[in-house]
Amino acid sequence: MAAPNQKDPTPEILSYLKELISMPTAYPPGNTSKMAIYLREALNAMGYATETHWAVSGMENVVARMGSGSPSLVFNVHVDTVDAGDLSLWSHPPLEATVDETHVFGLGSANCKGSGAVQLWLANQIAQRGGPAKGEVVFTFVTDEESLGPNGMCFLREQGIVKPDMLLLGAPTDNSLITTERGVLWVEVKTIGRAAHAGQPEDGDNAILRMIRIINCIESEMSSRLKSRSGDDMRSTMNIGKLQGGKNTNVVPSECVAQIDRRLLPSETVDQAFKEIVSVINSAGEPDETVSVVQLRGTNGFAGDISGPLVASLSNAISTITGSPATFSVAIGVSDGRYFADDDIEIVNFGPGIGSEGHASNESVSIDSLRTSALILNQAFMNLIGYSA
Repeated sequence: MAAPNQKDPTPEILSYLKELISMPTAYPPGNTSKMAIYLREALNAMGYATETHWAVSGMENVVARMGSGSPSLVFNVHVDTVDAGDLSLWSHPPLEATVDETHVFGLGSANCKGSGAVQLWLANQIAQRGGPAKGEVVFTFVTDEESLGPNGMCFLREQGIVKPDMLLLGAPTDNSLITTERGVLWVEVKTIGRAAHAGQPEDGDNAILRMIRIINCIESEMSSRLKSRSGDDMRSTMNIGKLQGGKNTNVVPSECVAQIDRRLLPSETVDQAFKEIVSVINSAGEPDETVSVVQLRGTNGFAGDISGPLVASLSNAISTITGSPATFSVAIGVSDGRYFADDDIEIVNFGPGIGSEGHASNESVSIDSLRTSALILNQAFMNLIGYSA
């Protein structure tokens, strides 16, 4: 499928994607130094003013600009991935793009190096046609997304390196639009006890047992509270995802740590959610000095305006390229768009691939999805900004 007078973008996209998949960027540690060199050279060759920014050595973020002024349309892709995991479960080498008639297999192909390849193709199209007709276009390729960390898009925003009027993130949405996203809160709970010999446990104070009592309280109370919190196909959820305690089987444990993931409706705030968890933990009745609660991560959700110019341009492009109306999806996870949730800008997630394909063995993205995504983005850019030449 190609738009009238539009050359098939597939060969160029596949060439980019093969390069991106071949470079290891798994978190931990999320090192993108090699990737940054490749991206910088490719974007410089297209004519972009390209910079690399980092808060932590090795976790490099590439920012490429063309044009100036308003509006500032910022494209974003995270190029870090999860680890490949058990290699025996892979039918294809994770760091080698394997292409068959319909799909590209490889680590990050769906989440989100497929979008990275599409956006590189789009960047080249824009450059070949003289750049944006108005304002600036910015392409950002970042790390630290998989850990929900502060060293990627969060860092670029905090440093004022990117100040978008419109932000388009290349999440694997199967070329549907996501304009609403839940917030996320990560909380760490630590319980303190007193070590003793396991042969005489009454001399100690078991921190794991204390944590069990607290977890039971959290699970019981929060489950009933969250049951009624839903809307627009989204739910407010909680998951206890990590539990560590004890140093040896024959020792009464003096410390235990649990980590909690809370997903928040756009109507909920991180501050409210954190205070609620603290209140529930306090209701468990453990001595104050034996329990500590710390917020690890926290960003509010957002509910976008589906009548905005970016959504309108993408919707029109989807209809033009596919012959079908645009569809809107609900995100299961969170994107780097959450860092801009309170900035009163238009935020849209859009990209090739299916979200469930990411983080899985034999991860893949369909070639048709890549091609269609590129043509839609190209058409949307012409609708919204236009080319100088």
